[in-house]
Amino acid sequence: MASISPGNLLKYNSSSQNSRVNVLSPTLFQVQSEGSVSNSAAVIESCYRQIFFHAMSADRDLYLESQYTNGSITIRDFVRGLLLSDRFYRGYVACNSNERIVEQVIGRVLGRPVFGSSEKLSWSVVIAEKGFEGFVDTILDGPEYMERFGYDSVPEQVNRILPGKPVGELPIYQRLPRYGEAWRDRLIGEGMMMSVDAFNQVNNAFTVSRLLYEKPEGKALKIWLTFLVLGGAASVVTILSIFNAMFSVR
Repeated sequence: MASISPGNLLKYNSSSQNSRVNVLSPTLFQVQSEGSVSNSAAVIESCYRQIFFHAMSADRDLYLESQYTNGSITIRDFVRGLLLSDRFYRGYVACNSNERIVEQVIGRVLGRPVFGSSEKLSWSVVIAEKGFEGFVDTILDGPEYMERFGYDSVPEQVNRILPGKPVGELPIYQRLPRYGEAWRDRLIGEGMMMSVDAFNQVNNAFTVSRLLYEKPEGKALKIWLTFLVLGGAASVVTILSIFNAMFSVR
């Protein structure tokens, strides 16, 4: 397992008026005797939701799940496997800069935002020197993770004390998109994604507001008038039929 010497990690201030953290709820899952785990399915589900924020069947690693279920690995090992999976690499690592990778992993694994640009830079240096796997191992081996979650607790969101605010912060997946503007623009440039403006241009003709408030032109106008005449004629026939049925003497 990769390790980082203290000299490789830049100094950063881990305390501020917003940095006091408390776990939102107590530890949910405890290891039983002989390595068996209570509610193993719920533990696996919670791990997927914490790392991917969903538990879609296409993203599941059945081999990793079986290792955890039979007691070969701990919850911490299971989390490590998800972070080093191809799914996480394609969805969160390959499409982000080192600084955004730091934000994504810290938020998911430690359950909190980064302590400003200094911590972000510090961990970015670790990624540059040791690679993503070394970065993940350093986080999971670190005192913050081990003291808060240890080997057999699922990582979870922590609640920061925010002066002047009655509630804590939003979950990281609501505050931090999966990828940034640079990757989005690249996808648009390569034709793999449609921009908002292009989407609006394609769908503008089919919006309800345009159909209701804008006068059609050309062939659309002729079609609109045809349906208007037919619809009006049908309405008149229907009304006359109703009156005829109501006032007919039988």
